[in-house]
Amino acid sequence: MRLSSPFIFASNSVTRIMIWVVLALIPGIVAQVIYFGWGVIINAAIAIASALLFETLILSLRKRPVAPSLLDGSAIVTALLLAISLPPLTPWWIPFVGTGFAIVIAKHLYGGLGYNPFNPAMIGYAMLLIAFPKQMTAWLLPVMLADHPLTFSQLLQYSLHTHLPNSLSLDAVTGASPLDLVKTQTRLGQTIPMVLEQSSNRFGSLAGIGWEWINVWFLVGGLVLMARRIISWHIPLAMLTALIVMAGIFYLIDPNLYASPLFHLMSGATMLGAFFIATDPVTAATTVKGRLVYGALIGVLLYIIRQWGGYPDAIAFAVLLINMAVPTIDYYTKPRVFGEGRGN
Repeated sequence: MRLSSPFIFASNSVTRIMIWVVLALIPGIVAQVIYFGWGVIINAAIAIASALLFETLILSLRKRPVAPSLLDGSAIVTALLLAISLPPLTPWWIPFVGTGFAIVIAKHLYGGLGYNPFNPAMIGYAMLLIAFPKQMTAWLLPVMLADHPLTFSQLLQYSLHTHLPNSLSLDAVTGASPLDLVKTQTRLGQTIPMVLEQSSNRFGSLAGIGWEWINVWFLVGGLVLMARRIISWHIPLAMLTALIVMAGIFYLIDPNLYASPLFHLMSGATMLGAFFIATDPVTAATTVKGRLVYGALIGVLLYIIRQWGGYPDAIAFAVLLINMAVPTIDYYTKPRVFGEGRGN
């Protein structure tokens, strides 16, 4: 009997995979909390609670068993990936709405786990970014750059009531991310060295205060998943290599207008995307050659959107657009069946 992708493992195998994914995310999440505060945890708590709620409701409506789906951990991973992609300072309804869209529309509308052609977390993120751009682009300043770092209670108060302390305004505690800053300023005629010089307090040695370490720790978590054979090396390596090649070519052409490959590797959600989002076994390519093609296309598209598109960090859109190409990629990269094309 011929099986077609996606291949879904037994429930206990899915649960084991999801547990390892959550564990591998922890170092990067801790780094996010260190540099951007407790809003990351607040978003994660709201998103996880929302995911479990929506998962229960939709399974009940579909008259499907609730407990196995809740226990497999897939809804929690979807919620967590979405939550850590959001700005740490957002009203509660942002993770609530985004998670609901991811679970109900992107996952269950297509039949549930194993049938969804698009990464649910990235569908939720893309919807929020398009529908609520103001809330989705108000990133907190790193803690060490903020004149008045927000406490847990202040972040929780803003999440629940969209209210900051009277002495603070939203503009005082938020700012553009390094990717956004470089893109907008170079479009205004400044060169990369000028941007770095004028905004030197926002940049670390590579790609912005905090962002380098966040990416390093997501890289460490991704390597743990590879060591445990939860994911294979093909997609991350192909994606990161393609991104390096694209950024390197344009950097060599004009370093005044194009950021270095290291900047692109260590800024935004690059490592999170390479190891935790692009490698989703349900929506990624399944053949060995196909994974290399799939990862490389994401890397190329990631650079193109970052450099010339309308969004500073393009992980979600790059992954979703290449998700659409997965059936074609798998078709043209499937291995030849033994004996096929040979005479009897």
